[in-house]
Amino acid sequence: MPSPRRLRLLMLAAALAVFLIIYYSSGLDSGSRDASFYHKTVKGMNKAKEARGQVVVDAKTGAKAGHIPADKDADGDVDADDDEVAAQTRERLKQAEKKAKDNANEKALRPDPPSEVVGKGNSAEGQVKKRKGDADANAKSKAVPEKSKEEHDAELELNNILQQAPVVIFSKSYCPFSKRAKGVLLEKYTINPPPHVVELDEHPLGRAIQNQLFEMTGRRTVPNVMINGVSIGGGDDIVQLDDADTLAAKIRELGSDRVSAAERFVAANAHAAGA
Repeated sequence: MPSPRRLRLLMLAAALAVFLIIYYSSGLDSGSRDASFYHKTVKGMNKAKEARGQVVVDAKTGAKAGHIPADKDADGDVDADDDEVAAQTRERLKQAEKKAKDNANEKALRPDPPSEVVGKGNSAEGQVKKRKGDADANAKSKAVPEKSKEEHDAELELNNILQQAPVVIFSKSYCPFSKRAKGVLLEKYTINPPPHVVELDEHPLGRAIQNQLFEMTGRRTVPNVMINGVSIGGGDDIVQLDDADTLAAKIRELGSDRVSAAERFVAANAHAAGA
């Protein structure tokens, strides 16, 4: 009977033999699988290469038209269908490129979402977004320029002048048309209360008042005769009303019960005839 030491050596040798058998068997299987995959890959590449090199004939002429890549619809020959497929492919690529550019431009032009703070980063701190009412008020203030002090003073002065008498004659001392209108109104007619005459060339705010009159009546030139704040015209208009014997009636009509007017010499002649 073998000794225990010999038995242990035999068992160790048997285990080593089994391990070696299993190791070499698995290595052979793996190698065969790798080799099979390699050969299949090479075979597929060769087929693709052969296909790319295959000549394609034009279906209409029978002439050589190229190789497999030219056969876009894969029907075995190169014809008008392949050109149409290629054109469609190019058009799709162009449309895709255009759409990508449009999307990029739209994104670049799209405004930032509204927020309570205008701007980004530290520079935005304390910059509170303006409310709609504030924006509208600012827009109105920009649309209507503020009046200067002279314009404001002229407006106040014009309002004060118009309250002095129902009939106001805006004139210039050297203007012949103004002299003619004043001669008719002050000498030919009896107007009560008497007309108030303003010589714009002698008034410290004359130019600014003349601009205010233009805004109010649309007339910049002198004379400008106004009755209860309504302009009845200039020198030619006064003469025309006088020639038509309607000037006194016009003054009484616009002056209402605040003013009386009559032709001076007509009234005197009537009084003499009655005596």
